[in-house]
Amino acid sequence: MVGVSSSAARTLWLRLKAPSRLLVVRVAIMLALAALALATPSFLSAPSLTTLLTTISFVGCLAIAMTFVTIGGNVMSFALGATAAVSAMVFVVVLNTAGYASGVAAALVAGAVITGLQGCLIGFLRANPIIVSIAASVLIYGVAQRVTSNETVHVSETLIQSLLKGKLFGAPIEFIVFLGLTAFGQAVLSFTTFGRNLFYIGSGFRAAEAVGLPTVRTTILAYVWAGLFAGVTGVLLASRYNQANMEFALRYDYDAIAAVLVGGIAIQGGSGSMLRTFAGVAAVSTIQIVLLLHGFREEWRLFITGLIVLAVVVLYSKRQRQ
Repeated sequence: MVGVSSSAARTLWLRLKAPSRLLVVRVAIMLALAALALATPSFLSAPSLTTLLTTISFVGCLAIAMTFVTIGGNVMSFALGATAAVSAMVFVVVLNTAGYASGVAAALVAGAVITGLQGCLIGFLRANPIIVSIAASVLIYGVAQRVTSNETVHVSETLIQSLLKGKLFGAPIEFIVFLGLTAFGQAVLSFTTFGRNLFYIGSGFRAAEAVGLPTVRTTILAYVWAGLFAGVTGVLLASRYNQANMEFALRYDYDAIAAVLVGGIAIQGGSGSMLRTFAGVAAVSTIQIVLLLHGFREEWRLFITGLIVLAVVVLYSKRQRQ
């Protein structure tokens, strides 16, 4: 009976198309992860859940930014974490001199400009997006180190309590902001001309160019949107900790990449959604919190995150060959 059941399961598996197999694998992983989390002592405690939701918020906003880049066919960016850190620095400096609203606006503009310039290089010159993002990351950290001397900028003690700090309906305000931004990002993808063009271009740049779609403008806009969401990440981090430095969002790029891939965003572009990214962020953040509760050190959490990304890439590569 066991042999018959095993044979039937194998036959059913082989009949499934590649996308369906990936879906089955993702669902199985999510269920196993949920079981592991619920079996972990203290996971359902208030401090652990607060930490989880806060982590989801920070990584999630950066993952939303990464989603615009990936869907547009530009694979991923390694400069979004650095952009978030610069935005946090700009936010605190302007906040201390001109007030909260001006600080938020300045941070968003800084993020949009930094990534928008990268989008111009990629859109106009068709430069390799990964190389551009790596070069941008090095330049950002180099310039910031020169300007700030690696010092931390603190929020003035005379300022009122941050509007983005605390809880609302029992959840961290950062998480509420992340939920709203996820819905907004999905609306941009689903109901705007830019969103439709982004999917077309991600599916095939040459074909989109041949039918007259605004490939350059759409690519630049994708990076501008990514910069805006990276700027939000910087604002949330600075608001939470009442300070900012270039260590903020360090390694968040890799968490965001892992979340995007685990969520099922197509590496080559042209397919995906913010809802998938949300699921990927929840999975990756849960894994990290569970590892933390089990006493794993930072290097082990990074190692396992890397294994997750590698596994997803291998699965996707097999799908492409089928």
